[in-house]
Order: sequence, then structure tokens, then C-alpha cells
Amino acid sequence: MKILLYTEGLKKIGKSGLGKAVKHQINALKENNVDYTLDPKCTDYDIVHINFYGPKSYFLAKKAKRMGKKVVYHAHSTEEDFRNSFIFSNQLSKLFKWWICKCYKLGDVIITPTEYSKRLLENYNLGKKIYAISNGINMEFFERNIKNGEKFRKDFGYSKENKVIMGVGLYLERKGILDFVELAKRMPEYKFIWFGYSPLYASPRKIRKAVKTKLPNLYFAGYVEPEVLRGAYSGANLYLFPTLEETEGIPILEALTEKIPSIVRDIPIFDEWLVDGKNVYKAKDIEEFEDKIKGILEGKLKDVTEEGYKVVSDREIKTVGKKLIQVYKDLMNNKI
Repeated sequence: MKILLYTEGLKKIGKSGLGKAVKHQINALKENNVDYTLDPKCTDYDIVHINFYGPKSYFLAKKAKRMGKKVVYHAHSTEEDFRNSFIFSNQLSKLFKWWICKCYKLGDVIITPTEYSKRLLENYNLGKKIYAISNGINMEFFERNIKNGEKFRKDFGYSKENKVIMGVGLYLERKGILDFVELAKRMPEYKFIWFGYSPLYASPRKIRKAVKTKLPNLYFAGYVEPEVLRGAYSGANLYLFPTLEETEGIPILEALTEKIPSIVRDIPIFDEWLVDGKNVYKAKDIEEFEDKIKGILEGKLKDVTEEGYKVVSDREIKTVGKKLIQVYKDLMNNKI
């Protein structure tokens, strides 16, 4: 069995969550000794696993079906998480939904990261079997490391006494970046640092304004290499994930693996696997975020990081790989 793993525009999206998900797929296939190729010109594959919804992906899926190949379409995106992203994304969301449905229907089977995104897709009436399989996490790479954390603080100019709050994501309203900036304004006693980047020319004015905010306790670090990011998880005091919509949210998997106290927004995607006060803390609005931040950093809320770590254990890359392979095998044996 040979897999053609295809992601249109991988170089451009490689720094996004989708880019991370594809790297996790590659590692999962390697870990489980599955033969694969990234070359779309290859013809001796058995299954094409497509990760994007661009025109090249669409026509590759059509070509594969004409050749009698099996098609796995990975649904990383929904109309819901397309909204509140870029300029005109809300106005274009219905058209976007129509297009991704057209793409996803080419799959003999559809994979999506969570039960939540699976339910959304089931409401799209795609008429295909949908599997919920996590994007996965490299738990060995994101193992907590004190020295990495110390290097992060030194490199970014933070003292041992500084209380550092970190966020990760593209410059999107959906990622909660507006609340992140507002919290930095409200809480000057803490340091705020945001990792991630996307072109501001594609962002609404309020996002451009937020990213250009000048505060002594706020810093936008832009895109950094994974080695720097894992040091930040080890060196910061709190991970803040004020996202408004996700299909999974890889950064929270990384944060939980690194055992950094974490606060997420109380939204449906996290209902089934993250529990407020048990393995993370949750907040519904900016006032609650502020209260929970103070509670954690002032030691008034209990440490739940060990329980958080347990949550991600079944999302480890090798485990995810076995689930992917089972889907491939079932597809090859016409069990789907």
C-alpha cells in the first residue's frame, strides 16, 4: 500500500496549523512504516490523501478517481472556521462552503480532526463516511524542558520575576487576537507575547490596528521555528487560547504536552475533551479571562497541568498514524 500525500501550496501554508498537521501525517506514516510519496506526478500509489481545497487538489482528486485510485479527503476547514478570518471572509463564507463541499464529496472517505468538526460536516449532507482523527502531537518533541524555557526568557528579554502569558496563531479575529491585546491593556503587570504571522494586507482594519498596538508589555514575535516555540511553552507562565472557532487547535495540544497552565475559550470544540478546572481552565468572555489569568498566576487556582497532559496521550503521532492506516486498509479492502 502506497499513499500519495498531497497538500496544495504547502510552502505557503507550511507555517499554519494545516502545515503542522501535514508534518504530523508524514511523521505518523514514517512511524508506522507506511510507504508514501509527496510527488503529485507519481502514478503508482494506491490512495491519494488530500489536505487542501484548492483547484489543483480538486483536479487531482478527479484524476485519481478516473484512474481507479482511492481518495481520502481531509477536511481541515469548515464554513464556521472560515468566518472572521480575512477581509470579506464573512461575505464569502457561503460560497466557500459550496466549494469545499464540492471538493470533499470527491473523497471516498472524509477525515476531520474532531467529533465537533465531524458533526458540522455531517450537517453539510456530503453523503460520505466521515472519521474523526486528531491531527496529532509529537509528544517527544514538545516535552517540557527547563533549559529551553530559560533560553526563551533570555532571548526575549524576560526576567525570572516576569509573569509571561503566551498566545499562538495567525493574525485572525477568529483566533481571539483582539481579546489578547485588550487583556494586555488591562493587565500591565504581566507580559504578553503572541507567536504566529499572516499577511496583514489580508486582515481587516481592526486586526491590523491590534497587531500594531504599542504597549510595553505586549510583543508580537511573528513566525518562529518550532524549537523556539517549544522553548516558549517551557518558559512562559501561562498559555492563553482565546480562539473563537477551531476544528481542533494544535497549539493547545502542544501546550498541554508541555504542562504549561492553559486557559481556552469556552466554545463547543473543547466541550468533549477539555474540562474546566480539571485539565484546563475555560473562560466565556474577557472579564472571565482576566479573572482566570489572575487566579492562575497568583496561585489561587489549582494546578491541573498533569491532568492536561493525560488528555493528549491518545493523540500522540504514532497512535494517530495507526488510526489513519486502519482507514486506508478499510478503504483498500472495500469496507468503507
